Amino acid sequence: MIDVNALVGPYPFRHVPHPDPEVLVRVLDREGLEGAWVGHLPSAFYRDPTPGNADLLAMLRPFRDRLRPAPTIRPDWPGWDSSVAAAADAGAPAIRAYPPQWGLGPHDGSMRELALAAGERGMALLLTVRFEDLRQRHAMDAAGDLSAAAVRALARAGDAVRLVVTAASRDMIEEVHWGLTDAEQQRVFWDISWVWGPPEHHLAKLFRTIGPERFVFGTQWPLRLVQTPRATLDLLPDDVRPARLSPASAICAAGDGGTGTVSG
Repeated sequence: MIDVNALVGPYPFRHVPHPDPEVLVRVLDREGLEGAWVGHLPSAFYRDPTPGNADLLAMLRPFRDRLRPAPTIRPDWPGWDSSVAAAADAGAPAIRAYPPQWGLGPHDGSMRELALAAGERGMALLLTVRFEDLRQRHAMDAAGDLSAAAVRALARAGDAVRLVVTAASRDMIEEVHWGLTDAEQQRVFWDISWVWGPPEHHLAKLFRTIGPERFVFGTQWPLRLVQTPRATLDLLPDDVRPARLSPASAICAAGDGGTGTVSG
């Protein structure tokens, strides 16, 4: 399995121990994960994320056989289209964007252009609902959660769009999924980093109603424990085990009939 939601670099609102790529590789080895799509955590809070992308590529260069970059691109910033091209040239499977942190509303036209540009180059657009629970956020962290309306608007932007939405809970996943057409639903994948397991078994309920093929493995390391989504899968009820998630490689192939699965 590939972790589609890993990060490196410091977090501005609290100390995060060892947010380094060499540590991430050891964590992947320990958990039996093949690799990770990796973003640059501080870039989410940069006014211009471009320098952070250069830092990300430099940090991952010694580990490119395991760690693939997911650069951050701000679509209302000059030259963003060149950054999309550079990300594709660097072999990025996805790009990251943070509309709440940048003050971009649910129906922002530049976000739709970014989603289409990424999809046309075979990359997914990776969105983050939250970094931390509202109860533990720093007073200076004024951005709210990504809204369901923002995800729905991007899913409707065009056939080329592929979204990976991370750190969403069951209520948001259901609000988005059941508000989309069948074709639009196929453009959205969800990581399981914030979906509860026992005793509520939210993931099991989502598997039964939405289907496991709409979900991918993601951890949000180093802000969350890698063991959490693994345990959520291991503790699924018998009627939905073994869980089969979509592999990372199927995300951008989904519109062309990609149906590969791997055991969770």
